[in-house]
Amino acid sequence: MSFVYRKRLTAADWINYSALISLSLICMFPFIYIFSVSFTDPAVYVPLQFYLFPPKWSLDAYKYILSTQSFLNSIKSTFFITVVGTILQVIVTFTLAYGLTRKDLDGRKLVLGFVIFTLVFHAGIVPNYLVVKSLGLLNSYWSLIWPNLTNAWTLIVVKSFLDSLPPELEESAQIDGSNDVGIFFKIVIPLSMPAIAAFTLFFAVSQWNIYFNALIYISDANKWTLQVLIKALVLDSTPLGASGTAADGIPPLETVRMAAVTFAMAPILIVYPFLQKYFAKGVMLGSIKG
Repeated sequence: MSFVYRKRLTAADWINYSALISLSLICMFPFIYIFSVSFTDPAVYVPLQFYLFPPKWSLDAYKYILSTQSFLNSIKSTFFITVVGTILQVIVTFTLAYGLTRKDLDGRKLVLGFVIFTLVFHAGIVPNYLVVKSLGLLNSYWSLIWPNLTNAWTLIVVKSFLDSLPPELEESAQIDGSNDVGIFFKIVIPLSMPAIAAFTLFFAVSQWNIYFNALIYISDANKWTLQVLIKALVLDSTPLGASGTAADGIPPLETVRMAAVTFAMAPILIVYPFLQKYFAKGVMLGSIKG
């Protein structure tokens, strides 16, 4: 016979749970409002009225933004930067971090010192802009990819994770005749899949939400990222040509704004649940030594 122990909730537990649930609901309200307004039919939309659920559902706002060339261009730009940037970030970060774990690598400590130096001291906006300009990368997608191929914090965390891998595996591979490249692809990469999945999510979110660098380096509106376009749509005059009313078949500006914001959030929210277990495992493995 097995017994299941159940803790009896105290008054303090009920208060804590109630406070956490209430706080969670409060945090959810902005997302619910954005989602509801984006799906509200233009015929029943009332400005500045809170909708917990749309009085009448409609996809008009989404159809409208997807029919505009500026929004389609921003999606294309953001997808390109996210996919290519994430792949290159993973490759550069893990190959460089693996090199820094090799104690027989000449100049390893010097390179590691440079990495730590950049963790403490930053060049600033103006020097970075001048470097990008001198390389001829202004108004190019590569201005948002090349300068962000890796960073000191990520390198140190990945290096710490790779240092925690059993050295016996590499030694046995060397005995079997494998070189450093073979060890990296046959031993290190398979054992690092949880960490790779975790940092892929980090990099993808960072690239998808890239805003400040895009605002500085990209002046061509046809190459704007999704975040810059949403900023122009929400805070400035809209580049989509929407009006404040539903006249001429154009949805109200507010529903267009909310549809654009929802569209920007959706991909990361959809991908995250599939990578969540690797994300948690990768973060934990990176903090364990031995």
